[in-house]
Amino acid sequence: MRHEKTGRNDLCPCGSAKKYKKCCEAKQQKQRGSLLMVVLVAVVVAGGIMAAIASFSEDSSSSGLPGQTWSPEHGHYH
Repeated sequence: MRHEKTGRNDLCPCGSAKKYKKCCEAKQQKQRGSLLMVVLVAVVVAGGIMAAIASFSEDSSSSGLPGQTWSPEHGHYH
């Protein structure tokens, strides 16, 4: 069995007696846009989490100011 694609000017398959472009086409496009936005936000959040983890896992000796050395007995840079 073969499904034919609904044309923009055909009657909407939902039975509303409206043209497809004035009825369900906009709903489908809105759903695609929402899905794309969710995926984009998830990628940005995941990147932020990975950057935060990377910044916490760096060696503490590399985070001091130039010309200063870490003092383990005092717990700060000199």
